Amino acid sequence: MTQPSPFAEIWRGPILESVHSGHAVVCDDTGQIAQSWGDPSAVILPRSSSKMIQALPLVTSGAADKMRLSTEQLALACASHNGAAIHTDRVNSWLDTLGLDDAALRCGPQEPDDRDARNHLIRADEAPCQVHNNCSGKHAGFLTLNKHLGGNSEYVDPAHPVQMACLEAFEDVTEETSPGYGIDGCSAPNHACTLHGMARAMARFAAAPDGAAETRLHQAMRLHPELVAGEGRACTELMRAMDGKVALKTGAEGFFIAILPEQKLGIALKAACGTTRAAECAIAAILVKLGALDPNHPATLKRMNAPITNRREIVTGVLKPARVPQRVGQSCSHSGF
Repeated sequence: MTQPSPFAEIWRGPILESVHSGHAVVCDDTGQIAQSWGDPSAVILPRSSSKMIQALPLVTSGAADKMRLSTEQLALACASHNGAAIHTDRVNSWLDTLGLDDAALRCGPQEPDDRDARNHLIRADEAPCQVHNNCSGKHAGFLTLNKHLGGNSEYVDPAHPVQMACLEAFEDVTEETSPGYGIDGCSAPNHACTLHGMARAMARFAAAPDGAAETRLHQAMRLHPELVAGEGRACTELMRAMDGKVALKTGAEGFFIAILPEQKLGIALKAACGTTRAAECAIAAILVKLGALDPNHPATLKRMNAPITNRREIVTGVLKPARVPQRVGQSCSHSGF
C-alpha cells in the first residue's frame, strides 16, 4: 500500500510543528485518474461526503417529482447542516408535507452547531430535537423515498428497501462492489469503496447531462450553499467563493469531495489522521491548482496559508499546504501539496 502523502503543515514560528498526511484523487469524465496523491486504492468510508449519492434514489425513483421537491429540499437531502433556523424550519415543513413529525426521524437528537439556535434552546430550557441533527435533511429525503416505496418505519436498517436502493446507487456510480459498511453517526449505513471509486463517482456527477439526477443534485447544492452546511463552514464559504460553479461536501474523519461540472472533474480526499483542518487545507489547495478557486479569496485564506492565533489574537503560526503539485496530470503519489 502506498503511504499517505503530506497534505498540510503546521508551522509555529520557524519550527515545523506537525504534518498532516492523506490520500487524494482527481478523476476525469472517463473515470480515469488525472492526478493522485497517496494511495488511490485505499478503502475508505466517505461518511457524509456520500450524501448526494444516497439522495440519488430519491430522484431516480420519481419520489422527488411526485412530492414536488424544491431545489432547497434537494440541497438539504445532501446537507450536513448547522441546525440553524434556516435548516430546521425547512426540514420541519418538509416533514409536515409528509404527514410526519420529528418522531419519524431515525437520526437522533443533536445539539445544533449554530450558536443562535443553541442559545435559543438553552434560554428556553429545551432539549435539541432530531431535526437539529446535521443529517435531518438526508433523513427527510429517506422518509420521502420510503413513503414512495411503501417501506416500514425503520428505514435505516441496512436490509430496508431505502438502504438497498442507496447501496445499488453507490455501487453503480463508484463502479465497485462495496466491501462492507459502517454505521454512520446518524444511524444509517455508510458503504465503503476505494478513494478512486469515490472520485470516479464525483466525476460522473460532474459530467452528467442536464436533467440527470446527478446534475439536479449538484445544481441544488450549488444554488443553496447556505443549506448544505451553514455560515462559517468550509462547504458554504468555498462554494460561494467559486460563485456556485463547484459543489463541495465534507465528511467526518477528514473526508472531502468536489464536483467540478465545467471541467468535468471529480475529487475525493481523505486525511489519514481524520482531522478537518487537513482535509479543508487539501481541498482548497487542489481547487486552487485546478484554477477553480482564487488563492487570495478570504474563504481560501481561512483554510490555506491560514494564520494560527493564540487567545490574545497574536499570530503564532500558519497552516499551509505541504507542497503545491507541479502540474495537473502529474502523478504525485509520493509528494505533498
